[in-house]
Parts: sequence; C-alpha cells; structure tokens
Amino acid sequence: MLWEQHCCLPLLPTARVADLARYPLGSYLSVNVGYSGETKADSLALLRLFREQAAADPRFRLVDRVSDIGAPEVISLAFDLEDSAPLDGDLDNVALFYELGVRSLLPTYNHANAAGCGCLDTVDTGLTAYGKDLVRKLNEVGMFVDGSHCSRRTGLDLATHTAAPMIYSHSNFAALWAHPRNITADQARACAATGGVIGINGVGIFLGENAPEARAERLAAMADHIRYGVDLVGIDHIGIGSDYSFDGDQFNAEIHENPAAFSADYTAWGPLQWTPPEDLLGETPGIPSLDDLLTDRGFTPTERAALFSGNFTRVATQVWR
Repeated sequence: MLWEQHCCLPLLPTARVADLARYPLGSYLSVNVGYSGETKADSLALLRLFREQAAADPRFRLVDRVSDIGAPEVISLAFDLEDSAPLDGDLDNVALFYELGVRSLLPTYNHANAAGCGCLDTVDTGLTAYGKDLVRKLNEVGMFVDGSHCSRRTGLDLATHTAAPMIYSHSNFAALWAHPRNITADQARACAATGGVIGINGVGIFLGENAPEARAERLAAMADHIRYGVDLVGIDHIGIGSDYSFDGDQFNAEIHENPAAFSADYTAWGPLQWTPPEDLLGETPGIPSLDDLLTDRGFTPTERAALFSGNFTRVATQVWR
C-alpha cells in the first residue's frame, strides 16, 4: 500500500479524477483542493467536482475514517488545503471542509497571511494569534496541522502549539539541498516530538535534480532524503508526500506569468519537474522503484512498509475524528 500524503489535480473545472488511476489500486491519496489563490467558494466547487467524479467511478472510494483506507480493489481519496485562505477568515469553516473530506491544512503557502509567515518571506515572525487559534481548531476538528510551505519559525510554532501530532505533508531536508522550501533539522525534530511524520516529495527544485532527463536522479535523491530523515528522527517519523502535480503545465505557466509570487529559488531552474507515480513505483523502464532504492539503503521490509504507509496511517488514527 502507498499512502501519498499530497498530490495535485488542476484546480480547474476541467480536472479529471480519473487521472488519479495512474496510482495503483490499494493506494491512499490526499488531493489538493486549494491554496492561497482560492476562496472558500472556489475550494468548495472543486470539492463538489472531485467528490462527484469519484463517487461515479468504482475505482475510487471517498474516505471518511481511517478504516475506509486500504481496500485492494480501490484507490482511497481524501483532500487537503495548502493555505488557510479558503477558510475566508472563519475558523468554523474548518469543520465544514472536514465534513467534505479535507483531512490536512497548512496555514501559509510560501508568503505571509493572517495565520503566519511562509517559507519565501525574508522576515519571519512565525504564527500569528489567528494562526494559533487555527491550530487549536484543527486539533478540535481532527484535521492534520501541516507545516509544508510555512516559514521555519511558523513550523516550529506549529509544533509548540499543536496538541496532536503535526505533519510536513511534502517537505524535504535543507541539510541535503539548501532550498527555502526544505525544512531544518530543528523543524524535523520538533515535528517528530509531537509524534508526527514528514512526507518526502519528488519535486526537482526541492531535490537539486530538476533537469527533465534526471528522472532516476530525482528518485535517488528522494531515497537519500528518506535515509537522512530516518537517521535524524527515526523510522516512525518519515513517509511519502510526492507532490506529484497532474497540473504541472498549469503551475509552470503560473510561475512564468507571476514570478513575483514566487522567488528566484523557483524561477532559476527552468520549468519544474516532478516524480510521477510510474517512476515512484518502478513502472518506468530503466528506473528502479523507490522500494528498490530503499532496500539498497538498508531498509528492511517492515521499515519500508512503515515509510510507504504505516507511519501516516498511525498519525491519521491519532488525529482524525
């Protein structure tokens, strides 16, 4: 079983849930339904679209509780928000989104907002009072508190203020590649101290392997980040959130058209490259699977099962209501 803690369909009415069938049956996928550009109405419309399509396709099962996950004949789906903007400033909307299948929310996407600072901000003041209230509401409702895309101080503040395990749904390690989207050892330790899990992603600019032809190198870099993370915080606190973007062309176009919304750390490397599920799972000729690469790095079958699904399953059982 693969627990994929973050992937992205186009945030458009033309998006097709059927495209997620590139993942194998038995998988769990957390699918993004909005970030800083979406309002509450935008994200609710996407949720309705994705839920309607999934309900009509027997390959998918919408998740309500952890026990809904893992049936070998279906792909289990829930959703996430990559910013608190779709809450429209009303914390009661956390419960509304939870009822519609959103199980993870990160307060800030790259830049400061009402909740706190983002990873691209030059001044880092951490969580705001509203952000602390948001953490309490996420704990109360049973939704993951997610530190990805947040600033370093915001991430540390999340660990301080959460009463439940937090996660980094799709974040790599700054010690291996010094990108502002990657997290420090202190952030990783603080997350692990809550009982949480860090999902390693497969995005080229966050791995230092963004050449279009560097598909095998990206996968090997993912394995290196997993090995580093386990050595740093232990086997119980690392998972996978590949951040594969079915909307890659749309996202690269947005970066090109709105470079001020990002930074040179996004724009200097050419179009972003991702690790598709076929590469991750060893279905691409000439590219070993991530499972093979982790075996080469000394992980046992039991440890690999924890990395691929067991660790996120455990924290979901602790956090979700």
